[in-house]
Amino acid sequence: MSSEMAAGLRQLKRARMAVAAVFCVHGAVTGSFATRIPWIQDHAGVGAGQLGLALAFPALGASVAMPLAGAISHRFGARTALRGLLALWTLSLVLPSLAPNLLTLCAALFAFGATAGMSDVAMNALGVEIENRLDRSIMSGLHGMWSAGALIGSAGGTLAAHLGSDARLHHLIAAATLTALGLIACQGVLDLRSTPEEEPPPRFALPPRSALVIGAIGFCAVFAEGASLDWSAVYLRDVLDTSPGLAAASTTAFALTMAVARLAGDRIVDRFGAVRTVRVGGVLATAGGLLVVLAPHPAAAMGGFGLIGLGVAVVVPLAFAAAGRSGPNPSQAIAGVATITYTSGLIAPSAIGAVADATSLVVSFGLVTALALGLVVGAGVLRTAGRESLKVTPQDAAVPGRRP
Repeated sequence: MSSEMAAGLRQLKRARMAVAAVFCVHGAVTGSFATRIPWIQDHAGVGAGQLGLALAFPALGASVAMPLAGAISHRFGARTALRGLLALWTLSLVLPSLAPNLLTLCAALFAFGATAGMSDVAMNALGVEIENRLDRSIMSGLHGMWSAGALIGSAGGTLAAHLGSDARLHHLIAAATLTALGLIACQGVLDLRSTPEEEPPPRFALPPRSALVIGAIGFCAVFAEGASLDWSAVYLRDVLDTSPGLAAASTTAFALTMAVARLAGDRIVDRFGAVRTVRVGGVLATAGGLLVVLAPHPAAAMGGFGLIGLGVAVVVPLAFAAAGRSGPNPSQAIAGVATITYTSGLIAPSAIGAVADATSLVVSFGLVTALALGLVVGAGVLRTAGRESLKVTPQDAAVPGRRP
C-alpha cells in the first residue's frame, strides 16, 4: 500500500470515528428528552390524550423537513450542513420544556422533529459515503452508537428526574453540552462538496421507487421495534400479571439488546452479507414474536422480546445503507427511507393500542409477528448491485472530500 493511500485510509477511519460521535450526540438528545416527558406534560398542563397528540408532531416535523437535507448539503457542503443541522437539533432540546400549553408544545415538538430529521439524513448520508469508500459495513455500528447515546441521555435524564431538577435547567445544560460536543465531532467528518456542474436536488420531491421498496423493509422493522419498546412492559403487566418492576425491566433489556446487536452487527454483515443477515434476523424476530404470543410465563415473553430486538436491530441501518447506494442522489433516497421509518415509528404504538382495544394485546403482537416474517420474505431488496465498484481507490482514499 502506498503512503498516499495509507494516509487516506487513516483519514477515512478518523472520519468514521467522527461520524460515530455525531450519532452518539444525536441519540443523547432523544434520550434526554424522553425521560422528562412526564415533567413536560405537567408543565404544559395537558392530559394523556393531548400528550399523545403532541407526541405525533416530532414525526410530522421530521417528515416535512427531511427532504430539505439534500439541498442544504448541496449548497453548503456536507460538513458545514451537518454542523449547522446538528447544532439546531441539540439546541432544540430546550424548546419542549418551555411550552406552557398544548399549542406551544405541538409547535415546539414540530420544530424538534424537523431538526432531528434533517440532521438524521445528513449524518446517515455521510455514514453511507464512508461505508462505500471503506467497502465494509459500518452503518450498524453507527446506529449502535446512536442507541448508546440514547442510553447515556436517558441515564442523565433519569438522574435529573430523581433529583427533582427543573427540566428547563436540565435541558439547557444538556443542550449546551451536546452542542459543544457535536461541533467538535463535526470537525472530523468528510467535507463533501458538490461539483459546479452537479444539479442541486429539489427542495421537496417524492422519494425514488427504490427507496419505497427498501423503506417497506424498514417499516416492518421499526414497527416491531416501536411496538416492543412501548408495549413490552404493558404486555408483561396486563397479559402475564408481572410486577411493575419486572415489567419495566423488560423494556430496558430490550433497549440494551438493540444497542449491543447494532454495535456487533457490522462484523456479521461483512461476513454473511446484508440479505442473509436480515433474513436470519427476520427468522429470529418471528420466533420471538411467536414466543411472546404463546408465552406461558414472563421469562418466556422477555426472551421473545429479546429475540425481536436481536432480529430487527440491524435492519434500519442496512436499509439506509442500501438506499444510499440505490441511485444518484443518496440524500434523497435516504430521506425517503427515513420518512417511511419515522411514519412506522409514529403509527406503531397507536396501532398496537387500537388492535388491543378491539381484540387483545396478544393479537396485537400477532401482527408484529407477521411483520417480522415480512423481513424474511423481503430481505432481497437490500441486495446492492455493483458494490465492488465502490471500493476505495488510492486516489479516492487520498482525497477524503472527493465523491467517488
